Amino acid sequence: MLSERPAMNPLYREHPTMFADEPGKFILACLLVPFVIGIFWLGWWYITNRSTIVTVDAERITLRRGIFNKESIEVQMPSIRAVRVDQTFVDRIFNCGILKVYTAGDNPDLEQGGLPDPDRLRAALRNARND
Repeated sequence: MLSERPAMNPLYREHPTMFADEPGKFILACLLVPFVIGIFWLGWWYITNRSTIVTVDAERITLRRGIFNKESIEVQMPSIRAVRVDQTFVDRIFNCGILKVYTAGDNPDLEQGGLPDPDRLRAALRNARND
């Protein structure tokens, strides 16, 4: 008999933002709406963002993304060596950031931009790592 893990309440669960992550690209897509290509661009971008989600719980960080081809990256809390949450000037204005999780080496094992409320993300990671 398989033992089922109890459902954990996530400390952080968010999709990337569209406008806040890349405002120039968003404005360009909006300007192209009268030429119909902007509608398709915004639609595809929206679907892509909604199919990407970052979840932090007490045991792991999970990044799931993809529409047709799915990618799922899980990093267990004990194996995390370093966590970075970067913000550009534009990111600070719109309160979003870039998550980078390192387990070994110089390249991040998990990286996702455009995540809203980086202070809450940072606090969730700190709480999960301290537990």
